[in-house]
Amino acid sequence: MTKTDEVRFISSAVKLPPFSPPPRRHNLFSSARSNFAKLPFNFNFNFDFNADSRPINFISQFLKNQPFVKKNHILNAAFNKPPLFCSAALALSDSAPAPAQSKGGDEAGSVTQSKNVSSTRATEEERVLISEVLVRNKDGEELERKDLEAEALNALKASRANSALTVREVQEDVHRIIASGYFMSCMPVAVDTRDGIRLIFQVEQNQEFQGLVCEGANVLPAKFIEDAFRDAYGKVVNVRRLDEVINSIDNWYMERGLFGMVSGVEILSGGIIKLQASEAEVNDISIRFLDKTGEPTVGKTRPETILRQLTTKKGQVYSMIQGKRDVDTVLAMGVMDDVSIIPQPSSEIGKVDLAMNVVERKSGGGISGGGGISSGITSGPLAGLIGSIAIYHKNLFGRNQKINLSLERGQIDSIFRMNYTDPWIEGDDKRTSRAIMIQNSRTPGTLVHGNQPNNTGLTVGRVTAGIEYSRPFRPKWNGTAGLVFQRAGAHDEKGNPIIRDFFGSPLTASGNSHDNMLLAKLETVYTGSGDPGSTMCVVNMDQGIPLSPEWLVFNRVNARSRQGFSVGPAKFLFCLSGGHVMGKFPPHEAFPIGGTNSVRGYEEGAVGSGRSYVVGSGEISLPVTGPLEAAIFADYGTDLGSGPTVPGDPAGARNKPGSGYGYGVGVRVDSPLGPLRLEYAFNDQKTGRFHFGIGLRN
Repeated sequence: MTKTDEVRFISSAVKLPPFSPPPRRHNLFSSARSNFAKLPFNFNFNFDFNADSRPINFISQFLKNQPFVKKNHILNAAFNKPPLFCSAALALSDSAPAPAQSKGGDEAGSVTQSKNVSSTRATEEERVLISEVLVRNKDGEELERKDLEAEALNALKASRANSALTVREVQEDVHRIIASGYFMSCMPVAVDTRDGIRLIFQVEQNQEFQGLVCEGANVLPAKFIEDAFRDAYGKVVNVRRLDEVINSIDNWYMERGLFGMVSGVEILSGGIIKLQASEAEVNDISIRFLDKTGEPTVGKTRPETILRQLTTKKGQVYSMIQGKRDVDTVLAMGVMDDVSIIPQPSSEIGKVDLAMNVVERKSGGGISGGGGISSGITSGPLAGLIGSIAIYHKNLFGRNQKINLSLERGQIDSIFRMNYTDPWIEGDDKRTSRAIMIQNSRTPGTLVHGNQPNNTGLTVGRVTAGIEYSRPFRPKWNGTAGLVFQRAGAHDEKGNPIIRDFFGSPLTASGNSHDNMLLAKLETVYTGSGDPGSTMCVVNMDQGIPLSPEWLVFNRVNARSRQGFSVGPAKFLFCLSGGHVMGKFPPHEAFPIGGTNSVRGYEEGAVGSGRSYVVGSGEISLPVTGPLEAAIFADYGTDLGSGPTVPGDPAGARNKPGSGYGYGVGVRVDSPLGPLRLEYAFNDQKTGRFHFGIGLRN
């Protein structure tokens, strides 16, 4: 290579833009409404958080379209290479004077451009032999921190001693030093020495981290931020690490479906890092009624009835996940065909308005008919069929209140019921519901008293009226309290009241043709995930209140639980129930044991009828094809020896064993009504019996 008397690298420094504070006011939704409408943002009851529509992906896409997202400008400058090389050139000349620095040039370096583009490109590709490579501070002195010097040297790729370099290669190494994250500026300087050209990278390190200030983070936990920066105290700020921390904060928002992110970063004097978080708060929520074609219409439901169903409130940071739950809640009212939430730009900076679009069902009332299973017939494979007709209205006065008049009729069973339900009492903030019920029913007495030897039928008639209040008191827990009056008595096939059966056993507790009782009712229900077979537990108690001397006084406690889980394709389901009655009670209120939802292999109530009882069941089911499953099961039930304590001992008179077990196989078919169960079971007497049921076991 031709010897040169003077060789100079004349190159601008690569310097991170200064940390300037972001504007104090950001409009998260300042884009035009026409552009906002193009965003894929709405909720409906079919919303699916799949791989392409998870909250974290959607919110990221949404926020990146907002004009306030200019965050981490300092980080982008470090990791995004600018075009090469309008700001730097390599000049090789023989005793050529150094070009004067322009008045408007950057004080960190000067720029020399050739007279034509072809000449510049040629000089950029021309190589210069480098004898030594050093890292120094901006004053040309050795760095006090040898670890930072090592970080800079390790970042170099092309710049090595005794290597021939071009300007492009030097500039790329400058970017690598900046990309290491420890330095805010780097300028390459070439010095001609006796041993050759020495290449010096003059760097300016970042400040040491001494404290943190975070503004605008109302829902972000302070502990989360403190933990993210805990290991950085007293150390030189690493821009790459800072970018990772900011991304982790953004991910915290996104994983929770929250509209928030870090929108600005600033390093203050003394090594204080200032983070500016932007969180979109809900400014207003409105209800829009649409018809089937999407055109505005007048709704029948009062807007306040819908709004009180929402957990999203004004002033909260908007959450997509919470919004989806609100959509599901409104759909569960039973008066809407479609519900969606559309965010809109708010007139207040940094906030969002929510519009809930609802499509009401054509009519809140009507007439319906149907059928089901009755326990009126206890012989044969099926329990019997029952038909029903109902007149109902599901949205009285636009308040989602419901009234229902229904009649169910089987071969023996009959139930006439009138009930009114207010799912949320106005003015109550605990979601308390109220139900008022009047009912006249006739059910077979065979569950306790069996078939009469003279082939005569026995039915139990009940006239019931009551009121109940129910409300959730914890997640997955619901409580009910009520007061019910009941007048019950036994009748023969002709409808005449009777007080004793064929065996002479009493059919009432008072000795009269009817028993009167006023019951205070308490019930607690726990439900798991809501999936079929998930955990469920119900505990209820009835207490007789003797407002009249002839009214019955007794206490009845009943509990049942269910636990399901899966192991591979197999599903396991375990059920346990039990109860006890204290006091004076009619025999038809005893606990019947045996049957489709008790001990299979026995007829309904054929195991026993006691003052106490325990029934356990276990089953394993495996998928066969489509909705079809095969199952094996085993049941056991006992009256705990309490059969003789029931008035008249109806179980002893009919030679019921008091305990028994059954086992068998069955098939399950999924349906809108729940699993349809067809089973064949053997009892401990080796007698087989078919059972048919709908839904999971009670």
